[in-house]
Amino acid sequence: MEDKHKAMITHFIFSLVICLSFVLIKTRASGPINLTLVGSSAVSKGAFCLDGSLPAYNFDEGFGDGVSNWLVYLEGGAWCSTKHDCNNRKYSYLGSSSHMKEAYFSGILDSTKTNNPDFYNWNRVYVRYCDGSSFMGDVKEIDPVTNLHYRGARIFDAVMEELLAKGMKDASNVILTGCSAGSLATILHCDGFRTLFPGTTRVKCISDGGFFIRAKDLSGAKEREDYFGGVVALHEIAKRLPSSCTSRMDPGLCFFPENLVGNIQTPLFLLNSAFDSWQIGSNLEPPLVDQPGWNNCTKMNLNLCTTSQLQLIKDFKTFFLQALRETGKSSTRGMLIHSCYLHCHTYGGTWENFRTLENKTLAKVIGDWYFDRASYQEIDTKNLTPQNCSLRKLNPLPYQKVSILYHI
Repeated sequence: MEDKHKAMITHFIFSLVICLSFVLIKTRASGPINLTLVGSSAVSKGAFCLDGSLPAYNFDEGFGDGVSNWLVYLEGGAWCSTKHDCNNRKYSYLGSSSHMKEAYFSGILDSTKTNNPDFYNWNRVYVRYCDGSSFMGDVKEIDPVTNLHYRGARIFDAVMEELLAKGMKDASNVILTGCSAGSLATILHCDGFRTLFPGTTRVKCISDGGFFIRAKDLSGAKEREDYFGGVVALHEIAKRLPSSCTSRMDPGLCFFPENLVGNIQTPLFLLNSAFDSWQIGSNLEPPLVDQPGWNNCTKMNLNLCTTSQLQLIKDFKTFFLQALRETGKSSTRGMLIHSCYLHCHTYGGTWENFRTLENKTLAKVIGDWYFDRASYQEIDTKNLTPQNCSLRKLNPLPYQKVSILYHI
């Protein structure tokens, strides 16, 4: 079991490096955004990274007519469910601010109007992820052997307190978003984040690649349940989870968005692939007969998949859409569920190059939804196999423009 978790973390960190290459690559606009360590609010709340260092964020100030608007982006990077895994993380930026650096913003954080027309001049904050709990951990005691601090929820609270003091409390428009583990954090904190502002402030949340499914009848369900259950237990997250969920089921199951989204009152946009590449590659446990070549199939080239492996991947979409349906309907919820084989969207080339069937960019779709110019709830039910939607080459810049069309 520990080997399985190690493999999951290794794959996720590798994927995250690729993802961050999009977030951190210098684009056509601003230079590097300096790292800011959280000050007194972190110390007073006991909010520290896993290794005991101060939490941090990168902040690019708004300008023009965007000075009263804020976008808060929560970094992703998987989780740690054991002391051993958490201890390993403290030697990287996923567990210590001493390993963090300046950042180059792109995607929804981009400061150019062409690439990011609705949010380019907002106050944009990239909250760094160094707790391994989706900003939800709250353990009072410090591990006497490893000096590990499980304080993710306190980090979130301290960062928000500091941003409010910097002017976010007077915001007209606010977005909370994030990728992957940061997207799950967005779902978990969405309603609480809303309470930080007066009723006149427009506050919405965007979940990007964060709809992690339990799928109790799909291969690997026990491993998925044990993994999230381990995260919740180690970081003592249960007390921070909504009682609307924990009163109905085990707290570990309340880390799965399918058990949370239906009760969220704040407008939420779900942006996800029904063939989520990380979930399929790391959370989908194939039967023994299908395990040979599984990594090559799911993490290198889908053309290498056997017929039975491809069927398991197709089954994933079926269960994904079922979990989505179980969250119920909401007139304020936005949704784009497609069939491209990828994980996150709101950074780099994906944000600019992804196209819906109507040839809309993600920036257009999300901007229209946020400002109530148009509703958007689209689910691809036509494509039964994952689509190869290569959005750009990793290098060189500039981005290679392509149109991604799929049937919804």
